[in-house]
Amino acid sequence: MTIKEYIKARKEEIKAEVAAMPKKPNLVIVQLNEDEASKAYVKGKLKDAAELGINAKLLKFPVEMSEKALLKEIAKLNKDKKVDGFIVQMPLPKQIDEEKVKLAVAPEKDVDGFHPMSALNPCTPQGIMNYLKHEGVEFLGKNAVVIGRSNIVGKPMAKMLLKESCNVTVLHSKTSKEDMARYLKYADIVVVAVGRQHLITKEFEFKPSAVLVDVGINRDENGLHGDIEPGMPVALQTPVPGGVGLLTRLALMENLLKIGR
Repeated sequence: MTIKEYIKARKEEIKAEVAAMPKKPNLVIVQLNEDEASKAYVKGKLKDAAELGINAKLLKFPVEMSEKALLKEIAKLNKDKKVDGFIVQMPLPKQIDEEKVKLAVAPEKDVDGFHPMSALNPCTPQGIMNYLKHEGVEFLGKNAVVIGRSNIVGKPMAKMLLKESCNVTVLHSKTSKEDMARYLKYADIVVVAVGRQHLITKEFEFKPSAVLVDVGINRDENGLHGDIEPGMPVALQTPVPGGVGLLTRLALMENLLKIGR
């Protein structure tokens, strides 16, 4: 099943679940950037919420907003009993410490799953795992390679694969091409989240049964491109666009339902 087919089917299930709830979940999205990718994500998240019958509201603040003022708004949302969950859309302007903001969001309202005390996983790795499980991908004893070590994708992805009893190797942008080739040759599952266009090309050797998950979003005059060259000779490769971004948005709504129950 393609990611778009999977999303469509899963949305129907969520829509029915929301319709049966005595109170519709309330989501708030806080944004104070003019980043084009962020604007697209926010628009997509609001569209998803409307489709699913979820109440969603955007709080848009000026880019010049101070860290103190933002933390004050977050404190208000933490206390607002009508708000089930909220997210602060990244990236944030340079005058604001992203880590401080992530820690300011109450764990019980942290739909992004960024707070260390949150019971939820970050949306991107969670969305990937949900899709791979749906597709019947085997994890037990399989070799998984995660390229990227961010706190939002790489590290939690590696942790979740370990939990599924994979043999996990974490590589990154500083790993030599030779070492990367050695690990990729024997990999069963590969997740690439570096943000470097076509970092992984057909010159690397893969198992025909390998699963490649492309988290990268790279934008140029010709459109959006992933971290992996399209059309790799493997069993499954997620597309860019129309791939992991959609899974991330879906996982956000699933996280909200877990909080709102």
